[in-house]
Amino acid sequence: MAKNVAIGIQDFSDLIQKNCFYIDKTDFIREWWESRDSVTLITRPRRFGKTLNMSMTEQFFSLKYAGKGEVFEGLSIWETEEYRNLQGTYPVISLSFANVKEINYKNCKIRICQILSELYNQNHFLTESGLLTDNEKDFFLSIREDMADTTATICIYKLCDFLSRYYGKKVIILLDEYDTPMQEAYVSGYWDELVPFIRTFFNSTFKTNPWLERAIMTGITRVSKESIFSDLNNLEVVTTTSGKYETAFGFTEEEVFAALEEQGLSAEKENVKKWYDGFIFGNQKDIYNPWSILNFLDKGKLGTYWANTSSNSLVGKLIREGSPGIKTTFEKLLHGETLQTSIDEQIVYNRLNGSEQSVWSLFVASGYLKVLRFEGYEPDSKWKNSESLQGPLYELATTNLEVARMFCAMIHEWFDPAESNYNDFIKALLLGNVRAMNTYMNRVALQTFSFFDTGRNPSISEPERFYHGFVLGLIVDLGGRYDVTSNRESGFGRYDVMLEPKNPTKDDAIILEFKVLDEYEEKDLNDTVKAALRQIEDKQYAAALMQKGIPENHIRKYGFAFQGKQVLIG
Repeated sequence: MAKNVAIGIQDFSDLIQKNCFYIDKTDFIREWWESRDSVTLITRPRRFGKTLNMSMTEQFFSLKYAGKGEVFEGLSIWETEEYRNLQGTYPVISLSFANVKEINYKNCKIRICQILSELYNQNHFLTESGLLTDNEKDFFLSIREDMADTTATICIYKLCDFLSRYYGKKVIILLDEYDTPMQEAYVSGYWDELVPFIRTFFNSTFKTNPWLERAIMTGITRVSKESIFSDLNNLEVVTTTSGKYETAFGFTEEEVFAALEEQGLSAEKENVKKWYDGFIFGNQKDIYNPWSILNFLDKGKLGTYWANTSSNSLVGKLIREGSPGIKTTFEKLLHGETLQTSIDEQIVYNRLNGSEQSVWSLFVASGYLKVLRFEGYEPDSKWKNSESLQGPLYELATTNLEVARMFCAMIHEWFDPAESNYNDFIKALLLGNVRAMNTYMNRVALQTFSFFDTGRNPSISEPERFYHGFVLGLIVDLGGRYDVTSNRESGFGRYDVMLEPKNPTKDDAIILEFKVLDEYEEKDLNDTVKAALRQIEDKQYAAALMQKGIPENHIRKYGFAFQGKQVLIG
């Protein structure tokens, strides 16, 4: 019988008691407990069940839920007496940084202090327990949103002491979405202010804490050890390429197909696989994101559910403002090609501006790219000639159709400030109306040029950033009518684009050559246009189209000349 599919319930007992659809992930508790790791950091993309699993873990171990083990009846963890006896036997501190999304350091620290203050309010009974000294009571009462940094960074450490003495047992700590403040700090520009506070907080909480039994942290990324974990040598890091907990977060294909049958949607298996499959954790392939599956089970309709659940501002910023190399590689990914690169699963946020490797590493951690395979450098490896001092190579691709559509929507948003002019330019290009192309392209450049150049050096214009982004827009808008490809080996200021019609009897082929005014060789943009057109001829770009049977008189050629935000097309 089909169960009710609840969207957005993150409290484990609430989900179970309402008899809602649930895929049993309680084996995570057994696997984690038997690992005996002191502090475990688990990274998974957003909306992959991290918060629900943390709620499940808290309600299994916490003394607050002693005698309430009935919510686990019928689930895997409840099959053995050993674990039935373990339920509800530990003091647990559970907190989440998921809502720490402030625009400056001051507000970020206040928000974290509010969360810590609420923890103390929940344990106010300790002040009346007779265990605390007068100084300890004073400290307890000093926990508030305006407390000093030195107080805030040690307050979990102190609370563990208090709880351990009260219950006679060490404490389990669960910190969900630990890296949300750091992502927001990077986007909003206060990363360097936040790092010292977070580093000290984590050190006292997880490293120098004699009252800590075990701890779990979850997040999207593994923030570099040098940034915030420099003192934590007891940290077990479980990333998307690690072998641990492979099926604990996300749904396996077997689980998804069983759910589709249960809900009477088995005929949609192929479509669901195309849209939502593609995540790979460790050696476990065919992992589906739970949020999209739950929404599909609830609505019976395909859509970009996971991709639209929260802001993609960081992803968009990194591509939009990224180097030409990042945009060119991203173009290949949009075409369904793969990327071979070394990645570093330790995300160094303050290197994202200048490191392509860091950008792709973040995309993998966030779930926008998947690792198809990993190659070492054994003698028989086919990649043995591609050794890099930066580390082994990974083969990456866009995760699935849902993610690809999200990227397309994101590119469309780049041109929102000039939407009507952009659309009019596309129409003029298809019609071959050069005068209109000039009018609308100049308006587009004026309205969006700086948008592609933000965050670097405002005094230096980089037209490459704009027209590489513009080419990505062509791929999205004309992908159904043309195969849009580019000459990826052109040098600075040259970026050749070829639009090959999918129906040559209906549409002309189009070649575009972009060129920046060279003040040493060209007097004005007219000279630059001529140089661009001359390059099309000299390089014989039309030859590839003619070899495919497209006659030369059905190949249109345009030179785009740039000088700052000014454009001339000829």
